[in-house]
Amino acid sequence: MSKSIAQIKEEFGKADEKEREALYSMYDADARSGVQKLIASYRKKEEALRLERERLSLMKSYERKYKDAEMICGIDEAGRGPLAGPVAAGAVILPKDCDILYINDSKKLSAAKREALYDKIMEKAVAVGVGLVGPQRIDEINILQATYEAMREAIRNLGVAPDILLNDAVTIPGVELAQVPIIKGDAKSLTIGAASIMAKVTRDRMMAEYDKEYPQYGFAKHKGYGTKQHTQALLEYGACPIHRKTFLKNILNTERV
Repeated sequence: MSKSIAQIKEEFGKADEKEREALYSMYDADARSGVQKLIASYRKKEEALRLERERLSLMKSYERKYKDAEMICGIDEAGRGPLAGPVAAGAVILPKDCDILYINDSKKLSAAKREALYDKIMEKAVAVGVGLVGPQRIDEINILQATYEAMREAIRNLGVAPDILLNDAVTIPGVELAQVPIIKGDAKSLTIGAASIMAKVTRDRMMAEYDKEYPQYGFAKHKGYGTKQHTQALLEYGACPIHRKTFLKNILNTERV
């Protein structure tokens, strides 16, 4: 008597990759549509996993290039463009053999995927540091200098000394370490991608908390970026303490800010 589709599904669910190959051979001739859909589903998942592993291998090209460095640290920022809130920087050192699937430029990931990857990075990383520079300081020294300041703070917060920094696009002044600026590095380097996720998730969580304090602006939704909703709220309520005053000149007059 042939096995039920539910039993076959359970077999596939318990099997590893090698065991699934045997199951494919066993059930390929089974004409039941439910069995064929199950096989097609698993083959599709395996192909997607193969492609993801290939992508991940490409993302480790810079890490392989500088493999002689014991501690390779990725650096990236989040929040340079918003009208409100801090700019955040992440610094991450991953183990040499680290293969965390789906790490990518944080902007290409859903919020749920970023949160899940944040936890995996925290679990597997050799060291993680985050730096934050608030809106008052941004207004004082400008956003570029504030970003550099956040990056330097993130490096200090690692708790260990990196041998080399892989940075998303910039060379950080005032840092006496070897640095490699990589354009669009958060999509080309595993460690920079990890740093972008740590910075983005940290900042997004902060903006969700600010939303509780200043609910009229909708910070939990737009994270401080200049959306239509945010602009309308600024025109109605004016600026709050976490707004970057130097970013509002084209929206509010000086007196209102």
